[in-house]
Amino acid sequence: MTGDESPAEGATGGESADGRPTGGDGDGSAPTEGLLVVSNREPYSHSYDGDEIVVDRPVGGLTAGLDPVMQRASGTWIAWGDGDADREVVDDEDRIRVPPEDPSYTLKRIWLDDDEIEEYYYGYSNQVLWPLCHSDRGRVTYEPRFWHRYREVNERFAEAASREARPGSLVWFQDYHFGLAPKMVRDRLGDDVTLAHFWHIPWPTWDDFRVCPQSEQLMDGLLANDLLGFHVGRFCAQFLEGVEACFDDAVVDWDSGVVHRGDSPTLVKPFPMGVDAERIERLAGSEQADEFWDSFREERGIADDAVVAVGVDRLDYTKGIPERIRAIEYFLDEHPEYRGEFVYVQKASESRSEIPAYQEIQREVSAVAERVNERFGTDDWKPVVSVTEMLPAEALYGLYRHADLALVSSVRDGMNLVAEEYVAAQLDNEGALVLSDFAGVDETLGDYAYTINPYATEAFAETIRRTITDSATERRNRMRQMRQLVTAYDLDAWMDDIFETVAELRSESADVG
Repeated sequence: MTGDESPAEGATGGESADGRPTGGDGDGSAPTEGLLVVSNREPYSHSYDGDEIVVDRPVGGLTAGLDPVMQRASGTWIAWGDGDADREVVDDEDRIRVPPEDPSYTLKRIWLDDDEIEEYYYGYSNQVLWPLCHSDRGRVTYEPRFWHRYREVNERFAEAASREARPGSLVWFQDYHFGLAPKMVRDRLGDDVTLAHFWHIPWPTWDDFRVCPQSEQLMDGLLANDLLGFHVGRFCAQFLEGVEACFDDAVVDWDSGVVHRGDSPTLVKPFPMGVDAERIERLAGSEQADEFWDSFREERGIADDAVVAVGVDRLDYTKGIPERIRAIEYFLDEHPEYRGEFVYVQKASESRSEIPAYQEIQREVSAVAERVNERFGTDDWKPVVSVTEMLPAEALYGLYRHADLALVSSVRDGMNLVAEEYVAAQLDNEGALVLSDFAGVDETLGDYAYTINPYATEAFAETIRRTITDSATERRNRMRQMRQLVTAYDLDAWMDDIFETVAELRSESADVG
């Protein structure tokens, strides 16, 4: 999940969910003052509903999780103001106090024009950094104007953060949109502030990342942080290997994960992100969730005794959706006894449709799903059921709860919170998670999930069959173990872990001073 993906697009690798946000600071370890968050996506936006201005509130994922932390910290959140009424409600400094019913922190909006959005966001962020970090060199589209605009926008966010910061502030950058901003802030403010950065997508090998014409500038920018976090240890190791290859003057302490270069060391550490498990459990068990499932099954002609699989994704080439549907096709071909009895529900939302690579994956997913339905479907049954409309939180988690298995087949993923959301929603411990070992979450749940290689179509199909034929006891034992993990390291714990690490770094710095 990213600041850009929070899972409306997803972060969650998954679906946004409306409702009362919870999260952050579970044990009081979050900073109580001086917290600045810098993200591409804003926590609140304003739009027109006719002549009236309405507020779009935080949704699931990081945005919702950080909102209550910011309310307690009375800090400042700096983000792109993309609501069509955002300019109407800010003051002369482009600030507004939020949340509207009980203002407790400041939202500072940065305005981006169409060229900036095209070149910084759709261009450099999502046609250079996104494919490179997902080890997909073939999809990189580099143009010099993309880089120039990325640098300019990072400069604007860094300038805003520097103006808002005070001595002792923690400035927390979110994701790949701001690879240069930490050094820009450091150059302005020196050691008066603590800088942290969480990179929500994978970090690739040096052989992949050095394809980027600005690889050295980006890594130099990130090393200005006091703390740099990734989802899993593998990404940390690949970043550190890149540092050693890129900079002759860098010394990496592999035991501690600290990079020594210049005056300020950088701690590189894994923080596997969690979900708001308590909220998901509550909504999955709600009356509205059951009502949605009953009506959905009836409307889509899904029999009461059908085996239902679910996939929830943005239409992104990293999610392995065509590979997943091809495995289902092979499964139905090899096991005809499941025709008419197996239904795959694909909840997909379009993403970054301005980019040709995303247009291509949307066409491919549509074509392969149509082919499978034409091959096997009947008047009364379709093996692939597509859902494109936005689902309320209760509906989404009700779908998770009642699905017999979830298919998470990412070909490359920083974490993939859909897997954790599905597990959290399995109140009866009866479902099964089929999980790609290329997703970061495999390091957390892989011992108990049904692990697959999304490219190994035959083995993938056989794993689907295995989840159906395994004993109920086996499935329950696996799910029970995963639910314990997801509950223990939830979104609160993730943020607490980061803030505790920042506090330790500050303490060590004070001792040295």
